[in-house]
Amino acid sequence: MTQRVLFVLTSHDRKGPADATDAAPSGFYLSEVTHPHAVLAAAGYAVDFVSPKGGKAHVDGLDLDDPVNAAFWSDAALRGATETTLAPSQVDIDAYSAIFYAGGHATMWDFPDNTDLAAIGARVYERGGVVAAVCHGPAGLVNLTLSDGRYLVAGKDISAFTNDEERAVGLYDTVPFLLADALQARGARHVPAPNFQAQVVVSGRLVTGQNPASAKGIAEAMLPLLAAPAVDRG
Repeated sequence: MTQRVLFVLTSHDRKGPADATDAAPSGFYLSEVTHPHAVLAAAGYAVDFVSPKGGKAHVDGLDLDDPVNAAFWSDAALRGATETTLAPSQVDIDAYSAIFYAGGHATMWDFPDNTDLAAIGARVYERGGVVAAVCHGPAGLVNLTLSDGRYLVAGKDISAFTNDEERAVGLYDTVPFLLADALQARGARHVPAPNFQAQVVVSGRLVTGQNPASAKGIAEAMLPLLAAPAVDRG
């Protein structure tokens, strides 16, 4: 049977709260979906999409000079899948070997407090599956707790968009919290690289990346974990 990976996309559409009418538009960051998708699809994995609200997920970083982005965006089925995402209640959790939280600044407003998505992530992990996230996608891990009450990230090495990168893109005072700090407050060990350099960190069955440059590497690091029998994944 083909193994399946669940990609989580934000339903939020701006860099600010829902009532911030003057906020810059945002959504899932395209290359943080397309590059991991290309790696996983080439390896034979099926990918489904879910978002906090279901339905259409808005896109950010629409760089069609990137050939991987262009190939994905011009594929009617793939593009359509991001516009008809599952709602959490529609997800058959036990069908997935991994869950991947894609980034985009918008995730900072709707990933952390979505208990349904957190429950899906916890279930995948506790069944021996892989949990992965890139850039701002680890916002979905901030409040993800396991059945024993521990935060999934506690005691693990992790990578995520850094405070310095937030300053560099001018959003240090815009985001509702600083992601790296929040993860460290949950007991994670944040492992940063220089601004905008690729950084992928594997800590058991948790795979995280710092920024868009890390997106392809996330999926490449997931492959050996997915290939191992669940009982051997640790």
